[in-house]
Amino acid sequence: MRPLPRPVPDVQAEALRALLARRRQLVAMRTTAQHRLGSAPHRLQADIQAPITWRNARVAAMDDNLDTTRRARPVWREREAWLRSVPGIGPGCARPLGLALPEVGTLRRQRLAALVGVAPVHRDRGTLRGSRAIWGGRAHGRATLSMRTRVAVRYHRVLKAYYERLRTAGKAATVARTACMRKLLTILNAMVKHHTSWHVQEVPSA
Repeated sequence: MRPLPRPVPDVQAEALRALLARRRQLVAMRTTAQHRLGSAPHRLQADIQAPITWRNARVAAMDDNLDTTRRARPVWREREAWLRSVPGIGPGCARPLGLALPEVGTLRRQRLAALVGVAPVHRDRGTLRGSRAIWGGRAHGRATLSMRTRVAVRYHRVLKAYYERLRTAGKAATVARTACMRKLLTILNAMVKHHTSWHVQEVPSA
């Protein structure tokens, strides 16, 4: 068995991933505090609001840091521009997706789907045939893709039609959304690979 060689991790990219992970932590803590604020007694609201205000400032500072670093690397600027050309994908999706999945544009769609964890995996054993399900993969990239897909199946012309066709064929909602996640990933992979924006690229089959 000879595993494929992997490129040496980019130091700056690793630092940005750590910054992005810290941003996710701050956002999660802020959300928890905001939920607590809604049901807290009046005398405690100022005490709960103080760390929320601090976290808002820290998240804004991290966003500025991420934008400054991104602008300093032409490759990152181009990749984010291609991703953001897709209707519904903004900086909140393109930035974490680009950092969590630097392999986008370099792998075949089947391997990339397995890397993200949206490829169906069999559970066969001997003569037994188990159900197919997705598992494993990079959780942060899949979570970002999942949130964007939930919006896309409602408003994105191509993915909405694909989702409705699967539902009409009798597929469960979760199965149809997972298929749409894989299709969206295939589209993004083709765009980055061929250096094209959404409005000029042909949509590949899932």
